[in-house]
Amino acid sequence: MVDERIKKLASGLVNYSCNLKKGEKILIEAKGVDYMLVNEIIKEVYKVGAYPFVEIFDNRVSRELLLGETEELAKLKAKYDSFRMQEMDAYIGIRGGNNSMENSDIPEDKLAIESALYSLPVHHELRVKKTKWVILRYPNEGMAQSANMSTDAFEEFYFNVCNLDYFKMDKAMDALAKRLNKADKVRIIAKDTDISFSIKGIGSKKCSGEHNIPDGEIYTAPVKDSVNGVITYNAPSIQGGFKYENVSLTFKDGKIIKATGNDEKKINAIFDTDEGARYVGEFSFGINPYIKNPMGDILFDEKIAGSIHFTPGACYDDCYNGNTSAIHWDLVQIQTKEYGGGEIYLDGELIRKDGRFIPSDLLCLNPENLK
Repeated sequence: MVDERIKKLASGLVNYSCNLKKGEKILIEAKGVDYMLVNEIIKEVYKVGAYPFVEIFDNRVSRELLLGETEELAKLKAKYDSFRMQEMDAYIGIRGGNNSMENSDIPEDKLAIESALYSLPVHHELRVKKTKWVILRYPNEGMAQSANMSTDAFEEFYFNVCNLDYFKMDKAMDALAKRLNKADKVRIIAKDTDISFSIKGIGSKKCSGEHNIPDGEIYTAPVKDSVNGVITYNAPSIQGGFKYENVSLTFKDGKIIKATGNDEKKINAIFDTDEGARYVGEFSFGINPYIKNPMGDILFDEKIAGSIHFTPGACYDDCYNGNTSAIHWDLVQIQTKEYGGGEIYLDGELIRKDGRFIPSDLLCLNPENLK
């Protein structure tokens, strides 16, 4: 028998996240997962009267393809897959596999080719901008190990996180969205961090289960040339199969002028991908009440309750600050007391301290009020 929690997840993905309608076409891409969730999604798609298209990838085969990647091959893949993506109304991407480091030995130039010549045109320019899309990870032993949990405990955690009441969360975000839409100056203070920037006129976007599962963030973006100061991230980040730690960025007039961490050569290679990689495209608050600690998976880590992420690279169209890049690197700073605390000010008012919101209209976003 299929776990009822899988059925609930599939229903939420199709009917809430993608809001799929009769006659629409949806592409389901599953990487490193078994058939169960995919089959339940297909059943939900058929119930709606829509058309499912499915592609299933083996992560080891994908790695082998990337090892021989050339610019010519990336462009051909983008040409063919762009045609298909243009035809889709919706997209569900499921990522799994027991080895999160599967791509750790792929040369950086190969990863750069894939990012700039395939991922950018197919996913950032088409999927993100043209379809109703949602992406998620799928639980397995490797993820449980990364989270320092037993497999059964992680599975319970996963379904709590992914099947929570996102409609309730969406309503709770309204007050913070209103504040961000009116705000100008932001200041963030934490360990080895003191950074200021403007968000005037940028607006905000609530993320409550429509594009990511798990979800639980609300973002804006800095005015491109307004960022000044230093920020140090205390959550590790796995990018291109490598684990980056203690990344610290110094900004002047919006641009990263110094980047340090556990491998400065690799870090700076990412920021040298293109001009936009050294500017910031997103500033976001994490609020998922069930996610408390990093596990090296950005779909979870960027939603940690009491965290922020301050993202070098491309901005989103709905919070547009003019920055374009093949890079969008979500780097996370956790500000709960357990991780050293921190303060966030909007136009001089302290709105969050040590990961907890302070003003009365924002108390609904604290973890105990979102479960």
